[in-house]
Amino acid sequence: MVNKSVSRTTNESPETSVRSRTIENEIESNQWVTFYINNELFAVDTLQVKEILRYEEITPVPGSNAYICGLINLRGHVVAVIDTRMMFTLPHKAPDDSTNILLVDFSQEEMVGFVVDSVGEVISIPVKSIDMAPRLTDNDTKSGFVTGVAMYNNSLVILLDIQKIISYITPVIEDNP
Repeated sequence: MVNKSVSRTTNESPETSVRSRTIENEIESNQWVTFYINNELFAVDTLQVKEILRYEEITPVPGSNAYICGLINLRGHVVAVIDTRMMFTLPHKAPDDSTNILLVDFSQEEMVGFVVDSVGEVISIPVKSIDMAPRLTDNDTKSGFVTGVAMYNNSLVILLDIQKIISYITPVIEDNP
């Protein structure tokens, strides 16, 4: 009788194996910055948020869309600021001490600010617990801004796709030859 022993060799040390499983677990949940608009809890991916500012005076831009508050000067860079309440057709609320401006990347050179009632916290939501948001109508462009919904601490969190919002606000103008 010949005893054949099968030996398994792997390039992974036990530490590497644990590290790769940890990385896989981290991928299964995303980090979200939460904020409130009209007492509703919203969130955007933390990778999209560049900075959070306290509300400051915004210079209006005559002739711009109603949901564009205006411009701010951020360390020598001009940033367009969007009124999220107006964009979502919610009632106006005067800015107060808890009002913030959420800055996100528009392009390599530009940022866009979004006025929110207040900023919450950074939370982690497992990808498998995110549900698709229902479309309310076939022609409801703004419902396309919602990536999904999830429960967090017994509250419904509406997850927004900032890139879709920015695309809606600043449509691409094609050059006509």
